[in-house]
Amino acid sequence: MGSAERRRRWRRTRRKLGAYLLPRFAPPILRALSKSWQVETLGTEHWDEVYAKPGMLATLWHGRMIVPITAQANKGICVLVSPSADGQLVPPILEQFGYKWVLGSSNKNPARAVREMLERLQAGGRIVITPDGPRGPRHSVNPGPAWMARETGFPILPCGAATDRAWRLNSWDHFTIPKWGARVVVVYGEPLYVEREAGDAVIERATQEMKRRMIAAEERGFAHLGVTQDW
Repeated sequence: MGSAERRRRWRRTRRKLGAYLLPRFAPPILRALSKSWQVETLGTEHWDEVYAKPGMLATLWHGRMIVPITAQANKGICVLVSPSADGQLVPPILEQFGYKWVLGSSNKNPARAVREMLERLQAGGRIVITPDGPRGPRHSVNPGPAWMARETGFPILPCGAATDRAWRLNSWDHFTIPKWGARVVVVYGEPLYVEREAGDAVIERATQEMKRRMIAAEERGFAHLGVTQDW
């Protein structure tokens, strides 16, 4: 057997082990970890403004999904999850904190995912999207949130998260897991509204403004902690 084949077999074995072990052990470990975090929230007025509406559309970077997981737990929030093998590990963790999910991505069944998210929003759902997921590159954005904001009339709530110490995986998104006793800051930026008659050019400008506000939210969080941002 050649070295290339051995590497392929090891990758398959590693994925199988991860698929078996992570859903069983990651949720209780994360729950224990999260109880030790010192969590602060900035921009609560923006959260209150958007949460008071009949539907909510929030955006968060893919690598930060775990950081704010306790901040709005058990509020019926739904997260867009990739149908990939790695994405399948996320729902058991979300369940532990009272989140729901929609399976879909820009690569697999995008139309079905968008349709389901729109239905949930119009029925009063609260959706969180990672616009750089599921494959990046980091801090890339797509027009999906701006398009949904136009279709529903609900604003986009740009979110950021920062921590003073964390494990960061060697992945495209530098997936962040705060360490025991870490300080965690969740930042809600100013909501972004997209007018109903917006054309393609307006959607593109709104998409870039969403990105700017998400990055600004994280910069505010790191500054609040007094640590250097991690990108």
